[in-house]
Amino acid sequence: MNTRVENDIIQYISECSFSTQREVADTLGCAVGSVNQAVKSLQQKGMLSIANELSEQGRQLVEANHPKRAVILAAGAGMRMVPINRAQSKGMLQVHGETLVERLIKQLHAVDVTEIYIVVGFMKEQYEYLMDKYQVELIVNREYDVKNNLWSLAKASKHLEEAYVIPCDIYCQENPFHKCELYSWYLVQEEKTRKSDVSLNRKGELVRIDAATEGNQMIGIAYLDIADGTRIADKLDQMKQNPEYEDCFWEEALYEKNRMIISGKVDRTKSIYELNTYEQLRALDTNSIHLESDVLYIIADTFGVSTEEISKITVLKTGMTNRSFLFTCKGKRYIMRIPGEGTDQMINRKQEYQVYETIRGEHICDDICYINPETGYKITAFLENARNCDAENREEVAACMKLLRSFHEKKLQVDHTFDMFEQIDFYEGLWNGEPSVYRDYQETKQHVLELKSYIDRQEKDFCLTHIDANADNFLFCDEGLRLIDWEYAGMQDPHVDIAMFAIYSMYDRAHVERLIDLYFPEGCKPAVRKKIYCYIAVAGLLWSNWCEYKRQLGVEFGEYSLRQYRYAKEYYKIFHEYKEEQHA
Repeated sequence: MNTRVENDIIQYISECSFSTQREVADTLGCAVGSVNQAVKSLQQKGMLSIANELSEQGRQLVEANHPKRAVILAAGAGMRMVPINRAQSKGMLQVHGETLVERLIKQLHAVDVTEIYIVVGFMKEQYEYLMDKYQVELIVNREYDVKNNLWSLAKASKHLEEAYVIPCDIYCQENPFHKCELYSWYLVQEEKTRKSDVSLNRKGELVRIDAATEGNQMIGIAYLDIADGTRIADKLDQMKQNPEYEDCFWEEALYEKNRMIISGKVDRTKSIYELNTYEQLRALDTNSIHLESDVLYIIADTFGVSTEEISKITVLKTGMTNRSFLFTCKGKRYIMRIPGEGTDQMINRKQEYQVYETIRGEHICDDICYINPETGYKITAFLENARNCDAENREEVAACMKLLRSFHEKKLQVDHTFDMFEQIDFYEGLWNGEPSVYRDYQETKQHVLELKSYIDRQEKDFCLTHIDANADNFLFCDEGLRLIDWEYAGMQDPHVDIAMFAIYSMYDRAHVERLIDLYFPEGCKPAVRKKIYCYIAVAGLLWSNWCEYKRQLGVEFGEYSLRQYRYAKEYYKIFHEYKEEQHA
């Protein structure tokens, strides 16, 4: 069996003639002595002639180890590529006039690899033309938005023998593929970085490292021979059965005891670029057509700068309704909000605009630099050192309730109302005639509607109410405590905000009682307490219906949606039990 260096020399000679041992050593990244020893060994084995040319035996070895196929992973939405990701799959990004995925296909064709599978998901239709142009096969991953690319590669597990595995979001100036591959490998960069969790040791092995240690940046390209392709396919098929791996990258299947089971290989050409962000694309190709972003032009116009002066673009955690990203301009940081899927059906942006105009100068929310009442695009100043309220911290929740009550007592007015019962029907109407996923939905809805008569009989002092007053929207920052995200705000009984805080925090009964007492330190009247119970039930059904609509759009909220429906059922019962206690 040949050593790693011997195999590398055979591959080198199969592609170009042998020059000097020094040049070969520099290309392969090993010592001249190692090359000298390997050459002598190959000559003794009959693989090389005295003139360092491949013998017939060497040529047969090369021909027997030609890569057969490739799997390109292109299913992900590429959320870090904001604002481009709104309309473009990463594999379809153009760099120097060529799409990333087409360049990869052409480079594979250059080494006679034509059996190519592309795993698609997000904007899968953009890849359809490749089937005719290059005779590739598309494999659809319908779960791309809730599971990581381990699931994508598992979809192609039967195609991993003698195969390249390639991410779609890389640009290779030089062709990284070869007509001969004599062993399995995973490609990393030579430079060390703290952004990697693996390091290449002296044995050529990739081992896990801790966060404080510098490692080799993972590129994502790999080659799997027959044995390793079969082995990895079996592992993927097992791992996809375990929910623990839903958020894992496919590389997790390469590890055994914190060490990759295939060799590490270094990209010594330094010609492979990963494109995860807008700025990485801009650095590689300033003329890329995908840099033409309406979002970036809005920012530039707002601050009177060129798009080149907008930097440090970083995606923020995707919210339930919107996508947002952080950026720097003129030395300060800002957040750009981009409305999410289906929000045009759910939120009246003109009403939202009016709310922000009403609270302007009240020092209760973040500073608005730009808001468009038509599109919903919004730019706000970044709140430095901000952190969300901890819904389990009594002191922080008390501060939030104090701010909320102070805001309510201002009795601000707008000309639109947030009617929860109308919204329940509205969201249900967005289901396109499909029945609820809950079998007892109609019974639950009827119970909730029965609470309306009690609510209507109670005294209410309508004013501007936040509606979305959950713990994550209360921020403790350098400027003090702020309440953000006023998309749903409108005229309503302010006590609705107490109910909303409770159900977003997924409070149990004891926590709900404590929350009410924190809002009413002077004590809460029984009738008001019962009314808040009603609001919890109504709001639970409201947001459950909202979650059902979002589910139809392909957005899942896991436990949150189930708990909202439970609030509708449980607090209908709690309301009636409390009524009986009061009359006992």
